[in-house]
Amino acid sequence: MHQKGINNGFVVDLGCGSGIWAKALTQAGYEVLGIDISDAFIDLARKKAPKANFQKASFLRVTLPKCDAVTSIGECLNYQFDEHSIVEIQELFVRIYTSLKPGGVFIFDIAQPGYVCGMNPQKTYSQGQDWAILLEKTENKITNHLTRKMTIFRQIDNFYRRSEEIHHVQLYKASEVATELRKIGFKVKMMRGYGDFRFSKAQVGFIATKI
Repeated sequence: MHQKGINNGFVVDLGCGSGIWAKALTQAGYEVLGIDISDAFIDLARKKAPKANFQKASFLRVTLPKCDAVTSIGECLNYQFDEHSIVEIQELFVRIYTSLKPGGVFIFDIAQPGYVCGMNPQKTYSQGQDWAILLEKTENKITNHLTRKMTIFRQIDNFYRRSEEIHHVQLYKASEVATELRKIGFKVKMMRGYGDFRFSKAQVGFIATKI
């Protein structure tokens, strides 16, 4: 945002999660409203970023206030927690454009088709000192739907607690997303990462500026 001359002001963070980005924004001097559909994430975010304001809501349906920037970091627009379609994403783009002040920016990233190489499920494993995660990703190449199945182990005293999550993700083509943004009136620039952080080949970031 500094590159666009927005060094302060009001930022709406859609799909704010646990508040990591909201905290960074408030520390940089921005006023922040974080929006997330999860009660648990909102509780965590309020503790992590006490200077920000938070609202539990679907970002597809919440009323957006006038602001200098809107962000949505971490493939939030792809996740199907509230089962939306590309039509609702297009409607969201219109509402974001309306909410932004002239010169305001919409910064976000998406996952594209081709997230999983080949036809077989992709399995990965991660671990830390007191946790481990088994992740299986399956992509439907016809519907562009990605399923993430996670088995999570957390150490509690001398035992491990196991939990499971399934995330449903709709994959969107960057070129089609850029076209929809331009139809509304945004000037669009695509990115391969944020700063030193680089996206995978199936991820892309956007800076959409309201002219």
